[in-house]
Amino acid sequence: MNETAHALSSAPTLWDLVARRAALTPDRPVLLQGDRSLTFGDLRTRSERVAAGLYAMGVRPGTVVAWQLPTRIETVLLSLALARLGAVQSPVIPFYRDREAGFALRESKAEFFAVPGVWRGHDHTEMARRVGAKGIFEAYDDDSLPDGNPSPLPAPPAEGTSVRWIYWTSGTTSDPKGVLHTDRSLIAGGSCLAHALRLTPDDVGSIAFPYAHIGGPDYLVMLLLYGFPAVLFEHFALPDALAEYRRHGVTTAGGSTAFYSMFLAEQRKQPPGTRLIPSLRLLAGGGAPKPPELYQAVVREMGVQLTHGYGMTEVPMITMGDPEDAPENLATTEGRPPSGMEIRIVDGEIRLRGEAVCQGYLDPAQTAAAFDTEGFLRTGDLGRLTGSGHLVLTGRLKDVIIRKGENISAKEIEDLLAAHPLVADAAVIGLPDADRGELVCAVVEQPPDADRLTLPEVVTYLRASGLSVHKLPERLEVVDALPRNETLRKVLKYKLRERFSRPLP
Repeated sequence: MNETAHALSSAPTLWDLVARRAALTPDRPVLLQGDRSLTFGDLRTRSERVAAGLYAMGVRPGTVVAWQLPTRIETVLLSLALARLGAVQSPVIPFYRDREAGFALRESKAEFFAVPGVWRGHDHTEMARRVGAKGIFEAYDDDSLPDGNPSPLPAPPAEGTSVRWIYWTSGTTSDPKGVLHTDRSLIAGGSCLAHALRLTPDDVGSIAFPYAHIGGPDYLVMLLLYGFPAVLFEHFALPDALAEYRRHGVTTAGGSTAFYSMFLAEQRKQPPGTRLIPSLRLLAGGGAPKPPELYQAVVREMGVQLTHGYGMTEVPMITMGDPEDAPENLATTEGRPPSGMEIRIVDGEIRLRGEAVCQGYLDPAQTAAAFDTEGFLRTGDLGRLTGSGHLVLTGRLKDVIIRKGENISAKEIEDLLAAHPLVADAAVIGLPDADRGELVCAVVEQPPDADRLTLPEVVTYLRASGLSVHKLPERLEVVDALPRNETLRKVLKYKLRERFSRPLP
């Protein structure tokens, strides 16, 4: 991290970081979307005017304001305006519907709710009324944002250790959990990410995932520290988004494993020797396991570096690959933790302590269950540290299949299947079985026009790959597409268990 970025990383609050960067490089662009461009100076000025408009509506320090908005410049402005006021904000993923959104509003006790009106065919305003939201207002473009004269505003918050952010876990298996963050925990996560990726003021980034995800402020902090811009994508789809990547000369892109796969699939459609995005030099992300074969294919075929990391809503940045690291480490590990992150492995489980770790959950009982007696967060993830300090993920506590009393890692089998030429993606699940306790079921997507894969072929391949006999799948299901969430495209294994636990006809 350069000296300027290092100094900025000590900012006590997110708003202080905005103000410091605006004073340093007011005329440099920070947000690019379509034909629009916002500078760091504009970011501070416009956010403060939105803060004044919110203040006139009754928003005060500590007021809980939820927002469910797509990835737009206006979303960033509204979020920073709330940070300027010292309000408590609760971002809600725009794909959430009545159940999840209503739950988030009730649990957070939100006094205001910002929505985009009708977005992608869904009437968010009507949904907000339906779930009983308070203080509903639309914020779908620059003209609809609250606006006012900043003169009467109180001073910005002076400290960044109070809880001012409530993020929501995905809720893929039960109701979402409200994760409590501070300005400092978000700044710490973004600082670690910026340092690990070795970015410079000459880079051009991209935010192709929902800004309401914990990765939103993580990425914004990185832009503020290094003073470079990012292209915002309200809806990410390939090949449609490629024109914007090329137009703005994006140098670093990504999001998660699914994003890497989508870019690679588009690269394979190009004529030999043609780079998909000529300016691109780095793909980076996290949020889901990365098979080594995918790393190797991206580097070989796209001609870019790929660095993958490990994070979660509770801790936005835990480890990250270093672009200058050895290929073996980049392919097979999640990188190393920054100096401020303590990792402890207890009975195979990864536990964490550091400034980027959340303060807990809205539900005190969930907080008590999540932290051990020494203040380490229990992640529920399994892993190990190598001699060089790199973290290797080996699975999930709840993603271990217990077959005849033997623990089987789903991830181990998935990594092997990912290298099979007839497999585009794979998920391995345990299904109830009267004789074994659980049986191993492999669920795979296949490439277009591929010959139908059979269970004997899978078993033969996995045995040849060195997989122990007791771990071999006893069932194979081929699906058109694995079910995924709408944020970082994680596979929803609970849906597969629900689908395939039913008796076969």
